[in-house]
Amino acid sequence: MKILSALLLAMLPVAVAAAPVEILGVRVWPAPDNTRIVVDLSAAADYKFNRTGDQIQIDLARTELHRSLPAVDTKKGLLTGLQSQPVRNGVRLTLALKPGAQAKSFVLKPNQPYGHRLVVDLFPAKTEAAETAAKPAVADKKPNPPAPREIIIAIDAGHGGEDPGAQGRNGTREKDVVLAVARRLEAMVREEEGMRPVMIRDGDYYLSLRQRMQKARQHKADLFISIHADAYLHPDAKGSSVYTLSERGASNEAARWLAESENASDLVGGVSLDDKDELLASVLLDLSQTATSSASMDIASEVLDGLSDVGHLHKPQVQQAGFVVLKSPDVPSILVETAFISNPKEESNLRDPRFQQSLAQAMMSGVRSYFARHAPPDSMLALREHVVNRGDTLTGIARQYQISPQDLRATNNLTNDVLQAGAVLRIPATEAATAPVDTDNPPHKSPAAPQRKAPLRTAAAETL
Repeated sequence: MKILSALLLAMLPVAVAAAPVEILGVRVWPAPDNTRIVVDLSAAADYKFNRTGDQIQIDLARTELHRSLPAVDTKKGLLTGLQSQPVRNGVRLTLALKPGAQAKSFVLKPNQPYGHRLVVDLFPAKTEAAETAAKPAVADKKPNPPAPREIIIAIDAGHGGEDPGAQGRNGTREKDVVLAVARRLEAMVREEEGMRPVMIRDGDYYLSLRQRMQKARQHKADLFISIHADAYLHPDAKGSSVYTLSERGASNEAARWLAESENASDLVGGVSLDDKDELLASVLLDLSQTATSSASMDIASEVLDGLSDVGHLHKPQVQQAGFVVLKSPDVPSILVETAFISNPKEESNLRDPRFQQSLAQAMMSGVRSYFARHAPPDSMLALREHVVNRGDTLTGIARQYQISPQDLRATNNLTNDVLQAGAVLRIPATEAATAPVDTDNPPHKSPAAPQRKAPLRTAAAETL
C-alpha cells in the first residue's frame, strides 16, 4: 500500500504539468498608429511565431480554446482577420495583417488584473514618403520668416485599453472618465485663439508611459497635461491635486504611493525592451530632464488655482512625485488628479458631464492664465502688441482689448500705471476676440468686468 501511494504521489506532478493551458480569450486594441492583440492564458505556454507575407501563424503548445474569437473591425487598426484551428498538441492562431504591417511579440507574467498573456504589437510599414519626410529638408538660401505659430497643448487621458486604471465601487473606470474630461478640454483649447490641442490618447487603447511623453515631444508641444482620477484605500479621501515631477522624492508618502501605482501602468500593459534605441532614448531623457521644472511648477500652480473654484482640494499646494509620464526634458508637464474615484460621492461626480465640464474649464483657465504671461516668443499669443499713444491709460488699453488691468501689468512687468508715449505693450491672450474694440462704436453688450479669483482654498489637514 505504501509503495502504491508513493507511486501515485510521484505521478501527480507529471499529471498536473501535462494539463493543457486554456486560451481564456483574445482582445484586440486598435490605436491610430498601432494595434495590440492580447491572448489571455490560464498559465504560461510555449509558442512559435511564424510569418508568411501578410499573415502570422502563432502555434501555442499544449493549449485548448473553447471560446469564440472576437470579430475584427477591418476599418480600424492593422488587423484584418483572426482565426483559430486545432493543430497537433495545441492551437494555431492565424492573424491577417494589412499590407506591410510590422509585428513583434512578447509574453507577460501575471499582473493585476490580468494573468499570463501573449502580446502581439502591430505597427504600420515605413513608407518611402514617411522616410523622405523624416529627412531634414535643405534650407533655402533666403528663407521666409516663419509665420507666428499656435501654442500646442498635449492632452493625455491616463490609462486606456487593457489598462483600466482605478475603478470605483459602482464600476466606473478611470480610463473612461478621464477620456471624457480630456475631450472636453480638447474642445476648449480648439476654440482658444492661438492654441491647438493634440490628443495623446483619443480612444480606448493602450500607450506606454514613454510613448505618451514621446508623442508630445514629436508634436513639439508647449505643455503636456496628463489627466487621472485618484484612488486610495480609504473611501473618504477626496479632492483634486496637481503634480509636477520630483527627481529626489515625492512630497509625501501618499504622493509616493500614487506615483508607484500610476507608473505600474507599464507593468499592466507590458513594455518590450527588444528595441534598444527606445531604451537608450529613455535613459537620455532621464538624464537631461531639468530645464522645464520651473515652467511646470508655474503652470501647475495656475491649474490648481482654477481647480480650487470647482471643489475641494486634496492638498492646497502643488505636489511632486516621480511620475514617468512627466519626464520630458523640453516640454513643461503636469499631472492632474481630478478627484478620488474611490470616494463614492466623487465617483458619482466624475460620471456627471457637468462636473467633467467644470474640471476642463478649470484646467483651461490655468493654461490660459499661464500663457497670457509666458507666451513663446514665436507664437501668435506673443505677437499682440499695442503702441502707447499720448493720452492712453493702462485702464483704457485694458478695456480696449477686453482684458484686466492686472493681466496687462503682469504681462509687461509694470510696477505702476504710468505709461510713456511710444512704448510697446504686449497684450495677453483672453477668451475675448483678439482684435481691439472700436471705442467709437462699442458693441451693444459690454464685456463683463473681469472677476478676481477667490483666494486659494486650504484643504483641512488630512492624510490619505
